[in-house]
Amino acid sequence: MRVMLRAQLDTQLANEAIKNGSLPKIMQSLTEQLKPEAAYFGPCEGKRSCTFVFDMQDSSLLPSIAEPLFESLGAKIEIQPVMNTEDMQKGLAALRG
Repeated sequence: MRVMLRAQLDTQLANEAIKNGSLPKIMQSLTEQLKPEAAYFGPCEGKRSCTFVFDMQDSSLLPSIAEPLFESLGAKIEIQPVMNTEDMQKGLAALRG
């Protein structure tokens, strides 16, 4: 299922991760794990944030995805199902039978 992960990083913990060099490593590891179709990085609500759109094969993967962000960066995380245009058109066509 295609999902979107949004994470807002705790400023103090992210500052420390930048200083000790672990922030790029955490993001690289997450990118390699998720193999996202899209990844974005930038400020959101005054905090460092990242957004990944990827295919989550099984919900049991959620802890391995979220825990590094919680533990290392004190992140606030949201994960929700999303559709691209093709998915939406297919879903709407199915409604019409």
